[in-house]
Amino acid sequence: MEKNLERVVDFLKQANTYYLATVEGDQPRVRPFGTAHVYDGRLYIQTGKVKEVSRQMLANPKVEICAFMKGEWIRVSGELVEDDRVEARQSMLDAYPSLQKMYAADDGNTQVFYFKNATATISAFTHEPETMSI
Repeated sequence: MEKNLERVVDFLKQANTYYLATVEGDQPRVRPFGTAHVYDGRLYIQTGKVKEVSRQMLANPKVEICAFMKGEWIRVSGELVEDDRVEARQSMLDAYPSLQKMYAADDGNTQVFYFKNATATISAFTHEPETMSI
């Protein structure tokens, strides 16, 4: 599983932008994200508590992300769990220094989530999909 996680994070980082899908009631919501970080052996993402996406993820933690790069795309599906440890938030901010202009680990706004029960599928028109647990 560790190798799978590394492969997924490498893909997301190389793609630079992925799209996170949540739901609000019965309406899908999709927006670009850029944070993909491994902490404590889990895939983490980051947002701000003041954002609608935060409320959506807390109300329904089932999400999916998708990124496209060099003729392949990845879809990661799972449940997000908020990690409220300051160490987890700081680790994300250390990995993404540009976020430090907008966020601080103890600002009451910075929020990190990790994927639980997640699967990733890498697909292309040129090969069969490859699905892995992360």
